[in-house]
This record gives sequence, structure tokens and C-alpha cells, in this order.
Amino acid sequence: MEALAQLDLLNLEPSAKTRLAAMIAALQRASAAKDLKIQALTLELAHLRRIRFGVKSEALPQTQRDLFQDTWNEDSAAVEAEIERLADGAAAPAAAKPKRAGAGRQPLPDPLPRIEHRHEPEACQCPRCGNTDLVLIGEDVTEQLDVEPARFFVHRHIRPQYACRPCETVAAAPVPPAIIDGGLAAVGLLAWVLIGKHVAHLPLYRLEQIAARDGVVLSRSTLADWVGRLGVALQPLADRLAWHLRRGGTLHADETPVAQLDPGSGKAKKAYLWAYRSNDLEPGPRIVVFDYRPGRGGGHARAFLGTWQGHLRVDDYAGYKALFAPEREAAPPCVELGCWAHARRKFFELHQANQSPMALEALRRIGQLYAVEAEARSLDIPARQRLRAERALPELESLRAWLAETRARTAPGTGAAKALDYTLKRWPALVRYAETGDLPVDNNPVENAIRPISVGKKNWLFAGSERAGQRAASIQTLLGTAKLNGLDPAAWLRDTLAKLPAWPNSRIDELLPFHTQIPQA
Repeated sequence: MEALAQLDLLNLEPSAKTRLAAMIAALQRASAAKDLKIQALTLELAHLRRIRFGVKSEALPQTQRDLFQDTWNEDSAAVEAEIERLADGAAAPAAAKPKRAGAGRQPLPDPLPRIEHRHEPEACQCPRCGNTDLVLIGEDVTEQLDVEPARFFVHRHIRPQYACRPCETVAAAPVPPAIIDGGLAAVGLLAWVLIGKHVAHLPLYRLEQIAARDGVVLSRSTLADWVGRLGVALQPLADRLAWHLRRGGTLHADETPVAQLDPGSGKAKKAYLWAYRSNDLEPGPRIVVFDYRPGRGGGHARAFLGTWQGHLRVDDYAGYKALFAPEREAAPPCVELGCWAHARRKFFELHQANQSPMALEALRRIGQLYAVEAEARSLDIPARQRLRAERALPELESLRAWLAETRARTAPGTGAAKALDYTLKRWPALVRYAETGDLPVDNNPVENAIRPISVGKKNWLFAGSERAGQRAASIQTLLGTAKLNGLDPAAWLRDTLAKLPAWPNSRIDELLPFHTQIPQA
């Protein structure tokens, strides 16, 4: 605007002055657009750098870890070892380093088995006077942690056969039913294969190599045959878990892409693993169900939920919107719950990009909401509802007023405007949790459940077929639910594979990986 005002000071013809004013205005508009573009690209670049090189944690303040942190730790330990070795030959002892609070060796877990090694002196006499009448006054006990790699061994089943000469019959102990009739593998080996593939995310060829180091030949085709048969045997348990999950009144939902081979084309196509998680604030066991689908369309969520109705906690992906539409035909519409973690993430990324004071204030205000949730974590539902009404609802009202006032002073199209708009447009869904005592504040539980699979994809890279993806989803459903309920997935799987062949279908709930009793309808 100052440049346009200075045109009046120049002795120019009116036509020239008009053309020059238009050129200056165009340059100013281009400069403003360029500034907005630079700001948007700076925000995007900071986001990508944080994903690529930084810590995924959104805690504030955050100490960034370098990509080579492990190497630095190794080098630091090596330098300390060299210093200690040099100090051993020095005349004077090195000064002891001050101990940090909480530092030092942590005690080893009590449940670990202990193998005692007693070390008696070579000669039980006093080294000074030779006296042999020594008295035990104490013991110096130190513990070292050791590990024994996977140990392969053979179960040898011997069934004597007894003949009855008068009636010419033979009696022997019956062969108990097995998960794979006549198979080579015992339940412990079958559980080892499934845990290695679906918890450690090791491809079958790596399990083949691990067995080969102990001289055990397990071909990949044999391992694949076991995994396929076990998937069929465990499918009823996964289906039953999905049935129990849909009995809850509140669910979390999320999805992650999975590469799937496309036979005939020589390429991979994109499929999706959908995750549905129970609400920890409701009574009952914790359940996570994975549903493998060939796409990300909202029809896949509708197909899984069917006629289920309740509160659904999701991100802002458009595929879920049809579930909240009033004209939904299959059942009354679900009630949308917005995710405060996603809303917070917009301001976090903005603050990481340009240290925005506005974003920092938004993070502080949202942190107050999470402080209320931390205080309410141990309360029952009525007490949590009272606490939210007293503390969270006033904070939310103040936050909304501040967001609206800040947005009115923010230029459209900027990163700050986008972060503010994301929260304001979803406000009814974001505040719905605070009106109750049993609705969650964010979608973190299902994101935490799906994260190990997202990390494991770097090992197995892709699903070989749609059937393989569905089988993996069913097995992940069972093992993931076991972990959520505090069970050892390997121990639960061994016990279940041993019982399943002769287990009546009417008692299938007793095999599900629950710590708590299933509530009655």
C-alpha cells in the first residue's frame, strides 16, 4: 500500500500511473500468495521430517532423538570402557562419578526361575592366622540375567498294545484328537510358528533359518501348511470375538494400508486392515478385532458393523460419514465421536514447524482436558461424569470461545487457519465425550493396537493374497486381544491349541482370551 501511495509523488501520466499501480498490486498479491505457499510447505516439510527422522511422540516439551542415537550410545559405552581400561594401570584411582537419582541396575523380575551357583572358598581357613573354625556371617548375592534360545525337542508317545487271546482283540490307549491330525508338530511348535509370524512379524523363511541352526529341517511349505490349517481352526474364535465386540455401546475404529500381491500383474495393490476396539471405560473385557478388506471405502465399515448402533470414535476420514447420516437404511445412525488427539496433532505440527505462540496456547488448553482425564482414570462412571461436568465442560467452553476469537483474526489459507478450522468444524463430535462418564476422549486405544502391525509391515512387506490377509487379521485379533487383557499370547495359544480339537462349540467363550468374565446380555 505504501508503494501505491508513493506513485502520487511521481510526475507520471495518468495512463502510465494506472498501469504501474496495477502491476504493483499484482506483485503484492503474488507475494502474499507466495508467503502462504511457503508457510504451507514449511509446515508440510516439518511434518515429513518429524515422521522420517524424529520421534513420533507428541509430548510437549519433546527431546528430539537423532537417527543415529543407538550408534552414539554404543560409541559412548566403548569410550567409557577404554577410559576404565586405561584407569586400571594408573597410579591414582579415577574420581567416582556422582550417582544419578534412580540410576543403576534395576532388580530382575521375581517370576523368572533362579539357578543358584554356590562358590565356596578354596580353603576354609583364615588367610592371616590359619584358623579353620570360621563362622558364616553373611552372603554376597549377585544376579546375572541369561537367556536360552528356542530349544527344539521331541515328544515320544509310546502306546503299548495288549492282546486278549480268548477274544482275539487288541487294547491300547486312544490317540487324542489334535489340531492337525497326524501332524509332525506339537502344540508348542505350532504356537512358536504363529507367534513368530504374527507377533515378532518374522517371515516364514526366517523361522526356517532359525530352526536350521539347530539342525531341524522345517521347510517353508510345511510351515505355510501349518499356518493355513491353524487359521481355519482359530477362525470361529475370531468370529466370536467380533460378535462380543459388537455388543458394546462404544467402539473405536481406524485403518492402515497393506500391500497385497496382485497375481497376473506382477505388482502389488493396496488393501486395508481395519481395526475395531472396545471402549476401556465400559465394563467388560478389552477386545480388538482386525478386519482385512480390499479397499478403504466406507462400505467396508458398514459391512462389518451391520446393524450395530452406538457411539463410534473415529478420525475425520470421509468413509465413516455415511454411518452418521440420518438416512442410513440398515439401522438408526451411529453417533460420531471426534478424536482430540487428532485435533491436538494439528496444533502440535504447527508448533513444530514455526514455534507458533497460538499453537502453543492451544496445546496448553488441550492439555488441561487431558489433565482432567488423567485424574478421572481411576474413577467409576458416575464420578467421572461429575468431574467432567465440573472441570472439562468449562474448559471446553473457554477453549471454543478462544478458538473462534483467534480464527477471526487469522488469515484464511494459512496453517494456523487450517488447524483452527479442523477443530471448530468438528466441535459437536469433539465435546460429546464430556457430557458422559463412559465415552473416551480420543482414538488412541485403537491406534496403539494397530501400531505393532504397522511396524511389522516393514518385515513381511505385503500380503500374498486376500485370503492370507483375512487369515492374518483373524490371528492378530486373537493375539491382540490376549495382550490387551494381560495374557501371554504364546501361553494362551498353546493352551487353546491343545484344548480346541475336543472342545464343545457350546463352551467356545471359555477359550476366548479374556481375563474377566463376559458380561451377560
